[in-house]
Amino acid sequence: MAKVYTFEEVVKHNNKNDCWIIVFGKVYDVTQFLRDHPGGDEVLVSATGKDATDEFEFVAHSNPAKDMMSKYYIGDIDRPAAPAKQIQNPTQQQIQSSGVGMKIFQFLVPLLILGLALGLRY
Repeated sequence: MAKVYTFEEVVKHNNKNDCWIIVFGKVYDVTQFLRDHPGGDEVLVSATGKDATDEFEFVAHSNPAKDMMSKYYIGDIDRPAAPAKQIQNPTQQQIQSSGVGMKIFQFLVPLLILGLALGLRY
């Protein structure tokens, strides 16, 4: 059974020496990952003190990146004790579909830029 943390417990871990984040209602101790995070350590430190699910999904992390998170999982957030706007509980379909839309967007934008450049050239 997973350990359950209160929101107040999690927000105390908010610096480069002790960094916990909340994503999809789960608590991750990412302190050891800070130096290896491709987006830099400040991205993760700035995600402390709140539910970082929206930021995590906005970046559209790859499946290997999502799988890597399990190494840093330390427990779940106590939902009743957390501020109502802070913690979200997305369905599995929302989790999967949001990544697909972002991948399509990431593919189409470079094509549009290339098309505009070629159109201006000719």
